[in-house]
Amino acid sequence: MSDDFDQPTFWHKLGVRLVWFIFLGIPLAFAGWSWVSLNYVYSRGERAGYIQKISKRGWVFKTWEGELAMANLPGVMPQIFEFTVRNDDVAHQMEKTIGQRASISYDQHRGLPGTIFGETEYFVTKVTPVTDPYQLQAPAMAIPPAAK
Repeated sequence: MSDDFDQPTFWHKLGVRLVWFIFLGIPLAFAGWSWVSLNYVYSRGERAGYIQKISKRGWVFKTWEGELAMANLPGVMPQIFEFTVRNDDVAHQMEKTIGQRASISYDQHRGLPGTIFGETEYFVTKVTPVTDPYQLQAPAMAIPPAAK
């Protein structure tokens, strides 16, 4: 008499493969996609404006998030550029320049999965305070000589 339980069935083989795929394949694909997205730079650039906000946010994975207000002309609504900072030293430099004009260098990483690595796709790599050479300074007031 042969024992039918010795041979795995098609459904058993399929179930084992599905379990391997779910517990190994999907996390490996997620890790691979994340690694490629974080290491491939879609674009690099610089922007200048006033750093108006920088804060460390997140429930589990804390990231530095901030805003740069870019105003081209006086009296015009500024365009807000939202960014993420991964380096704590750069974030602390930004905290010192809040409310001041600064130039930031950033890398853009497209296709990041979710908001684990940051809420934006723009990652600031460097911040430089800018002194505005065109800033209006009050002219020196000439004091008239005392009348005799």
